[in-house]
Amino acid sequence: MPKLSVIVPFYNVQQYASDTLVSLRANTRDDFEFILVDDCSTDATPDILARAERELPGAVLVGHERNGGLATARNSGIDRARGEYLTFLDGDDWLAPGYLPRLLAVIEELGCDFVRTDHVQCTGRARSVHRVPHGRRSTVLDPRAAILPADRSTSVDYAYAWAGVYHRRLVDRGLLHFTDGLRTAEDRPWIWKLHREAQSFAVSGLLGVYYRRGVASSLTQIGDVRQLDFIRAFDQVIEETARDPEAAELLPKAVRTYCAIMTHHLGTIERFEPAVARKLRSLCAAALRRMPQDVLAEVMESMDVRRAGVLRRVRRRPVTAGAVAV
Repeated sequence: MPKLSVIVPFYNVQQYASDTLVSLRANTRDDFEFILVDDCSTDATPDILARAERELPGAVLVGHERNGGLATARNSGIDRARGEYLTFLDGDDWLAPGYLPRLLAVIEELGCDFVRTDHVQCTGRARSVHRVPHGRRSTVLDPRAAILPADRSTSVDYAYAWAGVYHRRLVDRGLLHFTDGLRTAEDRPWIWKLHREAQSFAVSGLLGVYYRRGVASSLTQIGDVRQLDFIRAFDQVIEETARDPEAAELLPKAVRTYCAIMTHHLGTIERFEPAVARKLRSLCAAALRRMPQDVLAEVMESMDVRRAGVLRRVRRRPVTAGAVAV
């Protein structure tokens, strides 16, 4: 049984895949395995991964016959992983040499369900450190206690799956898999589920993940219909949180975050094609009507005038039957 499984989905990242794989080689250990998931790439990525399967110690190559998106690719990796601990990396990001052994040592010392870490964001040549929005470090904590307060950034807003390491018991409890088929915001229901249902977590200031921002092929840079999956993702957050025994306390945070993401997309609507922009407005209008209205009213009262005005205008829009169904 490997000590650590590293799950790395790849999709059409031939420009960056070699750097990612070189960084994995600088993190090898006899008891590490690297699950390389090719999500039906159409460029040279499969050739690069086939070579890595031969040359990277511990490499296991998983191929998809059709593109399923990041959530589905990560799930394929989780299903193949055999490690006592699991972590993630995206196929266009990279790790510092020796980072994974240090990461493993952190969670073994703390003995908790999962550990969240800071990371370095890379935009072109610029580098900036982004930290988990939680003050207490290297201390085992209750994950539920890190969801609130509603009006501040908390650990559930830091939804990067690759910024951490996770014990296998989370897989056994059904908490580590992602919502299959989500094309964007797949980390949001996932991180909320972890914080609601896991028993222990900790935050570490360990740095070693380099997140490449601004990649042209990234969904965060593409204004097509796949971006609208954030509606499905946050609907799931609201639905599952509403069933929680502490729903009254947690729902204001979930609704507030949903509204913030919604106003972000509506505020950059010009990057979408006209048909997608119309669909975005209609889906947002339907989503606002699905939210618990008493909680939504309180959240909108606490928002700044501009963002609350955007939401009120959208909520008044006619809603199609298809948007309601979503």
